[in-house]
Amino acid sequence: MTLLALGATASAQDAAPMDADRAAEQARSAGAQDSASRDQFRSIDQDVQALKKEVLNLNRDLFLLEEELLFPANSQVAFFISMDVGEYFDLDSVNIKIDGKEVANYLYTEREVDALVRGGVHRVHMANLKTGDHELVAIFVGHGPHQREYRRGATLNFDKTIGAKYVELEITDRVKPQQPEFIIKEWE
Repeated sequence: MTLLALGATASAQDAAPMDADRAAEQARSAGAQDSASRDQFRSIDQDVQALKKEVLNLNRDLFLLEEELLFPANSQVAFFISMDVGEYFDLDSVNIKIDGKEVANYLYTEREVDALVRGGVHRVHMANLKTGDHELVAIFVGHGPHQREYRRGATLNFDKTIGAKYVELEITDRVKPQQPEFIIKEWE
């Protein structure tokens, strides 16, 4: 029995270094697999980022194409709102009519009015118009001097020719009478 016990002890001692080598090899293999999976993850992440960039570029191109198709340059007309100072008029809304038909009605937030006062320009409406004579009526609603309710209109008769037309509806301050002034002008 002692011989058998000695033989079992010897084979257990021989197996211990083998198990340690096997465990070290498995750890190296797991580390290599972990490194490979990290590299694969980085590769997938880079592919996703490249795909996102391509989708954004495609979306921009589609938007430009849609604008071109919906509003061809030869029949396009766009109306912009701008403000100068805004001391005598606090804008609430703008209503635009072309040839007696209401085409836009826009209610401004405080942040949008602040952006206009700081020099911003807002494209309030874009449409297609046939060539010929047209009438634009813009009605501005807000608060005038001394916080009085203020509703004032401005009219422009214009000739739409072939090509894009841009019209600016400008709100300016007239210092001498301390009143707002509403000017409609065509951009060249």
